[in-house]
Amino acid sequence: MPEALLEIQHLVTEFDTDEGVVRAIDDVSFTARAGETLGIVGESGCGKSVTALSIMRLLPQPMGKIVGGRILFNGRDLTNLPLPEMEKIRGAQISMVFQEPMTALNPVHTIGRQITEVLLLHKAITAQQAIQEAVRILDRVGIPSPDIRMGEYPHQLSGGMRQRVVIAIALACEPALLIADEPTTALDVTIQAQILELIKELQADLGMSVILITHDLGVIAETCDDVVVMYAGKVAEKGTVFDLFDHPSHPYTQGLLASIPRLDTVPKARLSVIDGMVPGLLDLPAGCRFENRCPRREPRCALATPPAEPVSPSHEVSCYRWAE
Repeated sequence: MPEALLEIQHLVTEFDTDEGVVRAIDDVSFTARAGETLGIVGESGCGKSVTALSIMRLLPQPMGKIVGGRILFNGRDLTNLPLPEMEKIRGAQISMVFQEPMTALNPVHTIGRQITEVLLLHKAITAQQAIQEAVRILDRVGIPSPDIRMGEYPHQLSGGMRQRVVIAIALACEPALLIADEPTTALDVTIQAQILELIKELQADLGMSVILITHDLGVIAETCDDVVVMYAGKVAEKGTVFDLFDHPSHPYTQGLLASIPRLDTVPKARLSVIDGMVPGLLDLPAGCRFENRCPRREPRCALATPPAEPVSPSHEVSCYRWAE
């Protein structure tokens, strides 16, 4: 088994708001192994993106802060790293692809300027060498006529092209870890497939690890080695992709899988749904956070959070069904 590249240990992230302190991430732990893909899945509002921003130390300031746990990258704790040291890691060793490329790119700078900026910041090269490298990187991610695109602005490119540029910027320094936060959300289905295939090819070429954040279980099944299912800021279930799809153990995971459209169902059959909504972070239940939506809830589920229990050596679930 590959060694751990990133270890999240009991991470707790909070935000100070006008309504009070919001705990967006509560005691989250998982491991991303070298050269493999870890998928983080869940509904909107479950804490997936906040987890990624916590790893990158890009939480909005001064409201967001990490108040507990550790983020170990190659054995080094990022939570207490001085900001200048963290800035050396961002972009060079850990990079992130954001879900909306138009907001991730600077509209007043050319594509070439934005790629060369990363190269000049992290590599000891000249401006001319940075330009040559930027053209090579754009060509590598499938941008046609990369030398011409260098002088264009984000609004002159299509959504798929912009996302390729964001990927090019993220991979300019060949990082060990790429965090892709729903990289295909704003794209049509054909372009989505191309972007995911591109990330997969680049991962194989560079030997990097990928954390893929998505709400699409089909993408998880096709691309990931391990999966973390998050709900309301906590980990509901985690394991290998085979564990999750062959033996889903948490009612939330089972509900997500049951809601996927299938070709072998009766024509016009209604899709299964999970009733209710993710609870607000200012009004979280005292017990299991899925309790109010769970079809198998018991009285004890409303009293205390169930502990994470092993289903198998590679598979954990936070549910009282497995806690006995």
